[in-house]
Amino acid sequence: MKLLHVIGSMNPDTGGPCQMIRSFAPWFLAQGHLLEVVCLNNRDAAFLKDEPFPVHAVGQGRGSWNYNPGLTPWFKNHLREFDAVILNGLWQFQGYSLWRASKSVTYAPPYYIFPHGMLDPWFQKLSVRPLKAARNAIFWKTIQHRIIRDAAGMLFTCEEERRLAQLPFSPYQPKREDVVGLGVPEPPEFRPHMTAAFVEKCPGARGEKYFLFLGRIHPKKGVDLLIQGYATLHKKNSSGNPIPKLVIAGPDLDSIYGREMQTLAAEMCPRDSVLWPGMISGDAKWGALFGCMAFVLVSHQENFGIAVVEALACGKPVLISDKINIWREIKNDNAGLVSDDTDAGANIIFRDWTNLPPEAHAEMQKSARASFENHFGIAPAGRRLLAVIDKSAVGARGKNRSKLNNVLP
Repeated sequence: MKLLHVIGSMNPDTGGPCQMIRSFAPWFLAQGHLLEVVCLNNRDAAFLKDEPFPVHAVGQGRGSWNYNPGLTPWFKNHLREFDAVILNGLWQFQGYSLWRASKSVTYAPPYYIFPHGMLDPWFQKLSVRPLKAARNAIFWKTIQHRIIRDAAGMLFTCEEERRLAQLPFSPYQPKREDVVGLGVPEPPEFRPHMTAAFVEKCPGARGEKYFLFLGRIHPKKGVDLLIQGYATLHKKNSSGNPIPKLVIAGPDLDSIYGREMQTLAAEMCPRDSVLWPGMISGDAKWGALFGCMAFVLVSHQENFGIAVVEALACGKPVLISDKINIWREIKNDNAGLVSDDTDAGANIIFRDWTNLPPEAHAEMQKSARASFENHFGIAPAGRRLLAVIDKSAVGARGKNRSKLNNVLP
């Protein structure tokens, strides 16, 4: 099979969708298939060097819609070379361009849509994003529902994402819906130098037990709830047993929100109990994950949560909110604790974790790793994806040959 991924940007700073492509590619190529990407980046972008697959960068998109007049001609000239297409994301020009080109060429392969959480009702709240929510409502009525209607199907990372996608807009008329997963690579094997790299970034964690938050210091992530729940844990600690420290690692410490959170922690929590190492990556990140007691994230919205799954892969239980869409799989697998995204919810997951006996912690560690292997590994997700798109791709190949034989000299 020759598969084309369509995406607005391959810049790693844009988050999960482009990382999914990079993570999925080695497995897909190892199965004997071919994969290419078309994106709206400049050809000389440093992050496009040394990719193991061809990347067609047609130039930087303009504005919030990511408009680029060169993309539609590219589709018209090249779509017939592929057996199937995956459109990553919604609401931008690349989706409209693919839909328009598919209708205007002699042959176009089936395209599937991976919305990556962009149909989550949280994003359509006027109180959260008033301008974008209004723009999305208009775009849905005029174009977006047609792009979904004419796709071969919708691909989702988990059952909760599929369920939520049906709620915010009408008409929502996909031909089919499939939960295929996202797929996160295996972590590297643990080495002691990983711990050393983390402690170098976070000296206060040396020799300490700790909870780990790993992500942007952003209001959506519920960092304020995390701090308040952790502070309550200290206030209600009648046993006198030491409480693990809380490591909040991630970028944007110097943002307005980041500074507010550091002040909040200083006011509410015991001195030096909350540690702020900033952004960590590479060995330091893996050292933090392998060394933590549990991973914590009480986010208000996460379609998947790659860091959550990386923690599971390291055999670490996760204490999360039920606004992280993979919460059902984690709860059913006994791979962590789940509560709502409130002050009380954050306090409950900290309290319930500390009240568990050591043998329950050990059992949950085993369950965390098993949950990763069953639901979130690259190979299972890849097999599910191929099972969905292969039938339509095989049929399209036959139609492609027939149509091209009629139009080519």
